[in-house]
Amino acid sequence: MYNNQSCANPQNISVREAAKGAYSGSRPQHQLSRSMQRAAVNIYKTEISYEMLVFAPGRIRENFHLNVKGNELTISYLPPEGFPRPEWVRREYSRGAFQRSFTLDETIDPAKISAKYVDGVLQVTLPVIPGKETRDQEIPID
Repeated sequence: MYNNQSCANPQNISVREAAKGAYSGSRPQHQLSRSMQRAAVNIYKTEISYEMLVFAPGRIRENFHLNVKGNELTISYLPPEGFPRPEWVRREYSRGAFQRSFTLDETIDPAKISAKYVDGVLQVTLPVIPGKETRDQEIPID
């Protein structure tokens, strides 16, 4: 499984255009790009799966979207319309939209991927197909 960059750009708008405030729908694209970096991800392997922890506190479970297309897993979040936006005095954390994309290798069974959102963490289970586990191979250095 490989990370395809944390700042995937779903609208095909360049980062430069987004920084200038290009709009996507009713939301400024630059806010979307900035908040896309806010969902940290940790991944660990068990004997039967990869476990992905997406740290996204303060979000609404129903507004997460997981999608597999080919060998790419996309995890995204879009807050509901009318979500309160206070006048911040200081802001170090965002509960805004984000999108993360990951390439799945042939050892993952995409039909059995599951997810749950508990205590601000989206846990995505990526089951490994039995018998398809990758093997470690030591490569000698000359």
